[in-house]
Amino acid sequence: MATCKECDNEVDALVTVKVGTKKRKMCEDCADRLREAGEIAEASEAIVQDMMGFKGRR
Repeated sequence: MATCKECDNEVDALVTVKVGTKKRKMCEDCADRLREAGEIAEASEAIVQDMMGFKGRR
């Protein structure tokens, strides 16, 4: 059995997820949570940029 590095639970299979420039192995639940957190961060950044009138690229 493999152990998830994020939650320290034993899981059947690990998923490799790229975070920034590094690849991390974690369970599917942790990967989903990390993906959702990234989507929320992108959305909030876009809202702040829109409020400030930023028209450039990221």
